[in-house]
Amino acid sequence: MGGVLLLEDGRSFVGEAFGAKATRVGEVVFNTAMTGYQEVLTDPSYHEQIVVMTVSHVGNYGVNAADSESRRVWPAGFVARDFSRLHSNHRAEDGLDRYLRRAGVPALHGIDTRALVRHVRDKGAMKAVISTDGTSATELYAMLEAWPGMAGRALAGEVAADEAYVFAEPDSPRCRVTVVDGGVKTNILRLLAEAGCHVRVVPITAPAEAWLDGADMLFFSNGPGDPAALGPVIDEVKKAIGKVPIVGICLGHQLLGLGLGADTFKLPFGHRGANHPVRDIETGRIEITSQNHGFCVDPVGIEAAGGVVTHVNLNDGTLEGFRHDELRVMAVQFHPEAAPGPRDSRHLVVDRYLRFAGF
Repeated sequence: MGGVLLLEDGRSFVGEAFGAKATRVGEVVFNTAMTGYQEVLTDPSYHEQIVVMTVSHVGNYGVNAADSESRRVWPAGFVARDFSRLHSNHRAEDGLDRYLRRAGVPALHGIDTRALVRHVRDKGAMKAVISTDGTSATELYAMLEAWPGMAGRALAGEVAADEAYVFAEPDSPRCRVTVVDGGVKTNILRLLAEAGCHVRVVPITAPAEAWLDGADMLFFSNGPGDPAALGPVIDEVKKAIGKVPIVGICLGHQLLGLGLGADTFKLPFGHRGANHPVRDIETGRIEITSQNHGFCVDPVGIEAAGGVVTHVNLNDGTLEGFRHDELRVMAVQFHPEAAPGPRDSRHLVVDRYLRFAGF
């Protein structure tokens, strides 16, 4: 059965349907990772996005429960040059096609993904609709017109945990970390636990008092949507800054920047993949990082607030990290916990963040 991906500028791509028979609207983005498609699918930061994989073949090693980064599949749609209907790996528990069907996520392959990615790169991320169930073109255009897009969307609360819970509770914890969940990935929690921390997860929608309760350190997670749209959350971030050491990644980086008075802006097509070079200004080290974000923090506001830039993206010069010593705030835009990799920046979670907080 055929399927179609229709972009808001009128460009369309027709291919073979895969996964669920459905029609979904989202922002079309591309990911340049060579592997880790299950981690991509279960990353809450992809909520309401249609993800195009630039690698040619996807699905050959199947899926398994251990590699999921959250409780469900989040993208609105999935696109690749070729999805494998057969898989061969000793860890596999199922195939990608059945996995997407159970999740209700439509997918499309057999299209020229190089042309699609070049189009998105040149024109920018845009609204799109993916359909594999025969929905008419008239209905697809109407759905595109009705979908509000990603800018101005406060989506983090939609992917966060419903209530607080304890992930790790060692007998003699190194410190007590509260992870503020705006779409946290499991490997963040796992690495903090392996570092000997007591790990408690609190929804991003909770008040600052709930975040701070019993915490030696706050860790703001990744998450989807426009950070500037999270006005009430930013107000709570401002209340928390200065109370205990605070670190963050991705959306957490953006929220902490906004809490310090900086601005955020939307990137043309975002940074998504496992091969983004970042310079650590303090050490001079170049780290290959995993990234998934469509918004950035303006470094001018960070420096005006008394902070310092610590990391810079070598592809486009955008801010990738900052630190504010007086207020005890440190954050990076990329994913140091990256699963399945790269692991160049993992030291941030298991060592540097904790040493910065005094543990």
